[in-house]
Amino acid sequence: MISINNITVAFGGSAIFENVSFLINAKDRIGLAGKNGAGKSTMLKILAMEQNPTKGDIAKPNDCKIGYLPQDMRHQAGRTVLEETATAFIEIQNLEKRLDEINKELEVRTDYESDSYTNIITELTDIHARLDMVGAGNREQEMEKVLRGLGFDRKEFDRQTSEFSGGWRMRIELGKLLLQKPDVLLLDEPTNHLDIEAIQWLEDYMDVFPGAVILISHDKHFLDSVTTRTIEIVNKKIYDYKANYSKYLQLRAERMESQENAAKNQQKIIDQYETLIDKNRAKASKASFAQSLIKKLDKMERIEVDDVETGAIRFKFPPPAHSGKIILTVEHAGKDYDGKRIFSDANFIIAKGEKIGLVGRNGEGKSTMMKMIGGKIKFDGTVQLGHNVMPGYFEQDQEEKLDTNKTVFETIDDLAVGDVRKQVRGLLGSFLFSNDDIDKKVKVLSGGERGRLALCKLLLQPYNLLMLDEPTNHLDIRSKEVLKKALMDYEGTMIIVSHDRDFLKGMCDKLYEFREGHVKEHLCDITEFMELRKLERMDELKSAVQVVEEKKVKPVVVNNDEQNEKEKNQKLIKSRISKAEKDIEDLEKQIADMDAKLSTPEGYDKASKEPGFFDKYDLLKKKLDTQMQEWEKACEDLKVIS
Repeated sequence: MISINNITVAFGGSAIFENVSFLINAKDRIGLAGKNGAGKSTMLKILAMEQNPTKGDIAKPNDCKIGYLPQDMRHQAGRTVLEETATAFIEIQNLEKRLDEINKELEVRTDYESDSYTNIITELTDIHARLDMVGAGNREQEMEKVLRGLGFDRKEFDRQTSEFSGGWRMRIELGKLLLQKPDVLLLDEPTNHLDIEAIQWLEDYMDVFPGAVILISHDKHFLDSVTTRTIEIVNKKIYDYKANYSKYLQLRAERMESQENAAKNQQKIIDQYETLIDKNRAKASKASFAQSLIKKLDKMERIEVDDVETGAIRFKFPPPAHSGKIILTVEHAGKDYDGKRIFSDANFIIAKGEKIGLVGRNGEGKSTMMKMIGGKIKFDGTVQLGHNVMPGYFEQDQEEKLDTNKTVFETIDDLAVGDVRKQVRGLLGSFLFSNDDIDKKVKVLSGGERGRLALCKLLLQPYNLLMLDEPTNHLDIRSKEVLKKALMDYEGTMIIVSHDRDFLKGMCDKLYEFREGHVKEHLCDITEFMELRKLERMDELKSAVQVVEEKKVKPVVVNNDEQNEKEKNQKLIKSRISKAEKDIEDLEKQIADMDAKLSTPEGYDKASKEPGFFDKYDLLKKKLDTQMQEWEKACEDLKVIS
């Protein structure tokens, strides 16, 4: 589909990569790997045609459509979420406009045998095929599906985009890209602002996305779930592995070992040659022999061992101060923001040594609970720390709260007390700040450097309760692994909010889920929890019905006739719900079968030749929408009558 031919990219005379070539095929799932500064984001910009290579070229078909989600972007204001999302359909709008023009032209054309008439009919057929492929007939359903999958509630569709944080606006941009259904999708850190459920939804979407995907991510689980090919950029060249991230790491280790062995063997030969040259160069009878060895050495292509990234944070938390057995007691706690109830009646106790995870969608109250425990905000109910509890709090935007006018050294030195002050330079070195780095102003640090500096502050006191809100933001995969090991070895109590499943895996044995205004305890780790949450839609529908049916109501006094009538109506409504569920299940299966057929070029060609295929496809989706509305109405009716 796309051919990258001997491209070189250089800045200020220094090359990022040289004479790099590879192919991107129609359904590739490629992860870009390499240390920071290797050129991964630059490669995406070049593929997106937003930056030109210094040398070489990129060949792609004229009709190949590329969608690009950069790590940082400018957002448009003045539109609602739905209005901004609808701008994704500019292609459909242009196609429909051209369709109208063609239809008007055909009304007056009579040259049915001419080449120009044949061409216009061909164009008409191509436009209809493209409109069917991009889902022109069900734009609203597609927008709702994508926005809901990315975490937006229906009630938020009419809110101005300016009311949302940068992370949520990034979701809108991602949604627009997915709706455009490009042939090649380029994603630079797409999971940075997604919660666990949205990441999981995106994984499922990538599984059925018909085009190619090239992405950069520090989420190991996401990479393993989505990618089947890894291109590593290292030492100005690339290595192409037909494997996901975890398998790539194994293959890379084998490559490195082979390189090192080959380099050692070559060095032995070089040493032998140099020894022979030194012995024989002064002897007249051996001079020609020595010269031949010198020529061999000059022609020898030296084996280089690739310089992979070796720097990563390295530290362990100090032993925690002694505390009581009960670390935290939460009773009937809740919080409102501007009249909106975030959650209410939260009740739980955290004991000494427990490692607790707070999980749930963005906006459900996880960070709010952390701020309540940290005494940062007012709230309802009781949140009480236990005897001699010393909390160390890493806030989600901790790196933004650093004093930007201080140097790296001053940031830590001003907070350090006692013997720790003697270890400030060593402590900073363990977080990759050394030599001149410690004299840099905080204002010039990258996001990752600020995150490391904020983490470093947690080592200045023997905290016995660590409260960590998204501590892995901006950290690379290797640094995340070091942080995870340090936390698992930590002897104190920990409460953590994170959307990185690989980071949470095996760390927490108890989770508190924030969902729909309530806080629920789960005695399991993140893997089991995600299996629980990854329910099929029908299972979720049935669960919702069960919740409605089991909802407690205040007892009322009714006579037998009223009771009988009520039970009769309940049975009728339950029958409606069951029928709707069965119809939804049947329709979804039919649509899924047709989607599977459309997911490959061969299947699409075959389907496009079937009479009425796309009409049936649109009709099934309309029926599904109708049945969903019927199910929702029946559930509401049951709720009212109960």
